[in-house]
Amino acid sequence: MTTPTSNAALESTLLEHREQLLGFVRSRVSDAQMAEDILHDSLMKAMGSFDQLDDEDKVVAWFYQILRNAIIDRQRRKKTQEKYVGQYAREAEIRETPEERANVCQCFRKLIPTLKDEYQEMIETMELGEAETEELAAQLGITPNNLNVRRHRARKQLKGRIEETCGACAARGCLDCTCGH
Repeated sequence: MTTPTSNAALESTLLEHREQLLGFVRSRVSDAQMAEDILHDSLMKAMGSFDQLDDEDKVVAWFYQILRNAIIDRQRRKKTQEKYVGQYAREAEIRETPEERANVCQCFRKLIPTLKDEYQEMIETMELGEAETEELAAQLGITPNNLNVRRHRARKQLKGRIEETCGACAARGCLDCTCGH
């Protein structure tokens, strides 16, 4: 094995072992395209962090550690994404029709001002104003994922306030409200 003394030598050394490295990733990731992406991203990371390599004779072992970390990171991101996509899908299924919305008690409107300012804004623009996620995220200077997290937290806080205020009525979904608030 050649001892890498530069990024070009590092690249050459890693490319000599490409098939073994890719096989390692594929044995841990079922999607062949994702395995290629992980290998590519890891190569780019290695090229940028070559100066962190303590022993140039151990470049392949060092790169395997980069691959292990990349695989773990990708699996964590995938699980997080699946969690939020699933949560969003469940929320989309339970969105009410305009007729159902008309029957919902209006207690929540009195409770909106009791929420944190950013949560008030989420409820007013996303739920009542029906703003688009990407558009509002851009206006706020945050990512759509961050916006969805804020939206979820705003809904959760409002739900808690409704349950405190309406009690049993809220447990039934506040349809045909009889709580008298």
